[in-house]
Amino acid sequence: MPEAAQVHALPTVGEALARATSDLRRVGIDQPGNDARRLVAAVLALSATQLISRPERRLSPQQFARLEHCIARRRNREPVSRILGEREFYGRSFAISPATLDPRPDSETLIEVALERVRREGWDAAPLRILDVGTGSGCLLLTLLCELPNAVGIGTDISEVALGVARSNARRLGVEYRVQWMVRDALAGIGERFELLVSNPPYIRSGDIADLEAEVRDFDPWSALDGGADGLDVVRRLVAGIPTIIPNGWIVLEMGHDQADGVAGLLGSRQPPLGLAEIEFCQDVTGKRRCVAARTRG
Repeated sequence: MPEAAQVHALPTVGEALARATSDLRRVGIDQPGNDARRLVAAVLALSATQLISRPERRLSPQQFARLEHCIARRRNREPVSRILGEREFYGRSFAISPATLDPRPDSETLIEVALERVRREGWDAAPLRILDVGTGSGCLLLTLLCELPNAVGIGTDISEVALGVARSNARRLGVEYRVQWMVRDALAGIGERFELLVSNPPYIRSGDIADLEAEVRDFDPWSALDGGADGLDVVRRLVAGIPTIIPNGWIVLEMGHDQADGVAGLLGSRQPPLGLAEIEFCQDVTGKRRCVAARTRG
């Protein structure tokens, strides 16, 4: 086939978008049109407006091949965020990798809860010290540092590879000089004190992981999902070390919607007592209990 005919045979933006949407719908992808638009826009480096305004533009052979590859990955249930290597969280873009959890909107509830407690205490302009346990991509800690310009923090993770992603995100957001990264398991080896501890620990019950949607089960690292038989193994380890780490401050933990009572029970039953002044349950946008916030007073 002559070269001109080959080029003409390549789809236009509109045709590629329609074909991608149909392919994803056929295999049962939720919101196939939205996923197709995101992938086509990324491959062509177009904004959403440009995607709509230039449907007659033809793809180059390289763009067509890349789009086919991306659509094949999505048909295999790989999330769009992992295909693109980034996820938007609390209005900012974060790089992710196979070593990190894919941040989800549910976790934005933790940010809102933490910021509300900081403001309640009058700490929003103070030199606040924040600890993020199991930081992954760094989305929680880095978001808080961006929102609280006088704060500093430490992010820990058991994966050095994940911490490399977090370091990259810190540089992209311009807060790399206000954060340290440490390879740690829970609170082991942490000798400093903080006013705020945040964590989205592994909280899926081991027996439930196989039943998760494929986008989570097959692509998120299991170490960031598996919380043991009842989902609270890591929370137990956090509770054990809290008195020396957060003697006078707030702990904000994300958990499953049916785990709030279990988390509160662990916080309230520790011996010797934590000296908790308050334990609060916080709901996400769907009305499910998503976070436990606890105030310690030394």
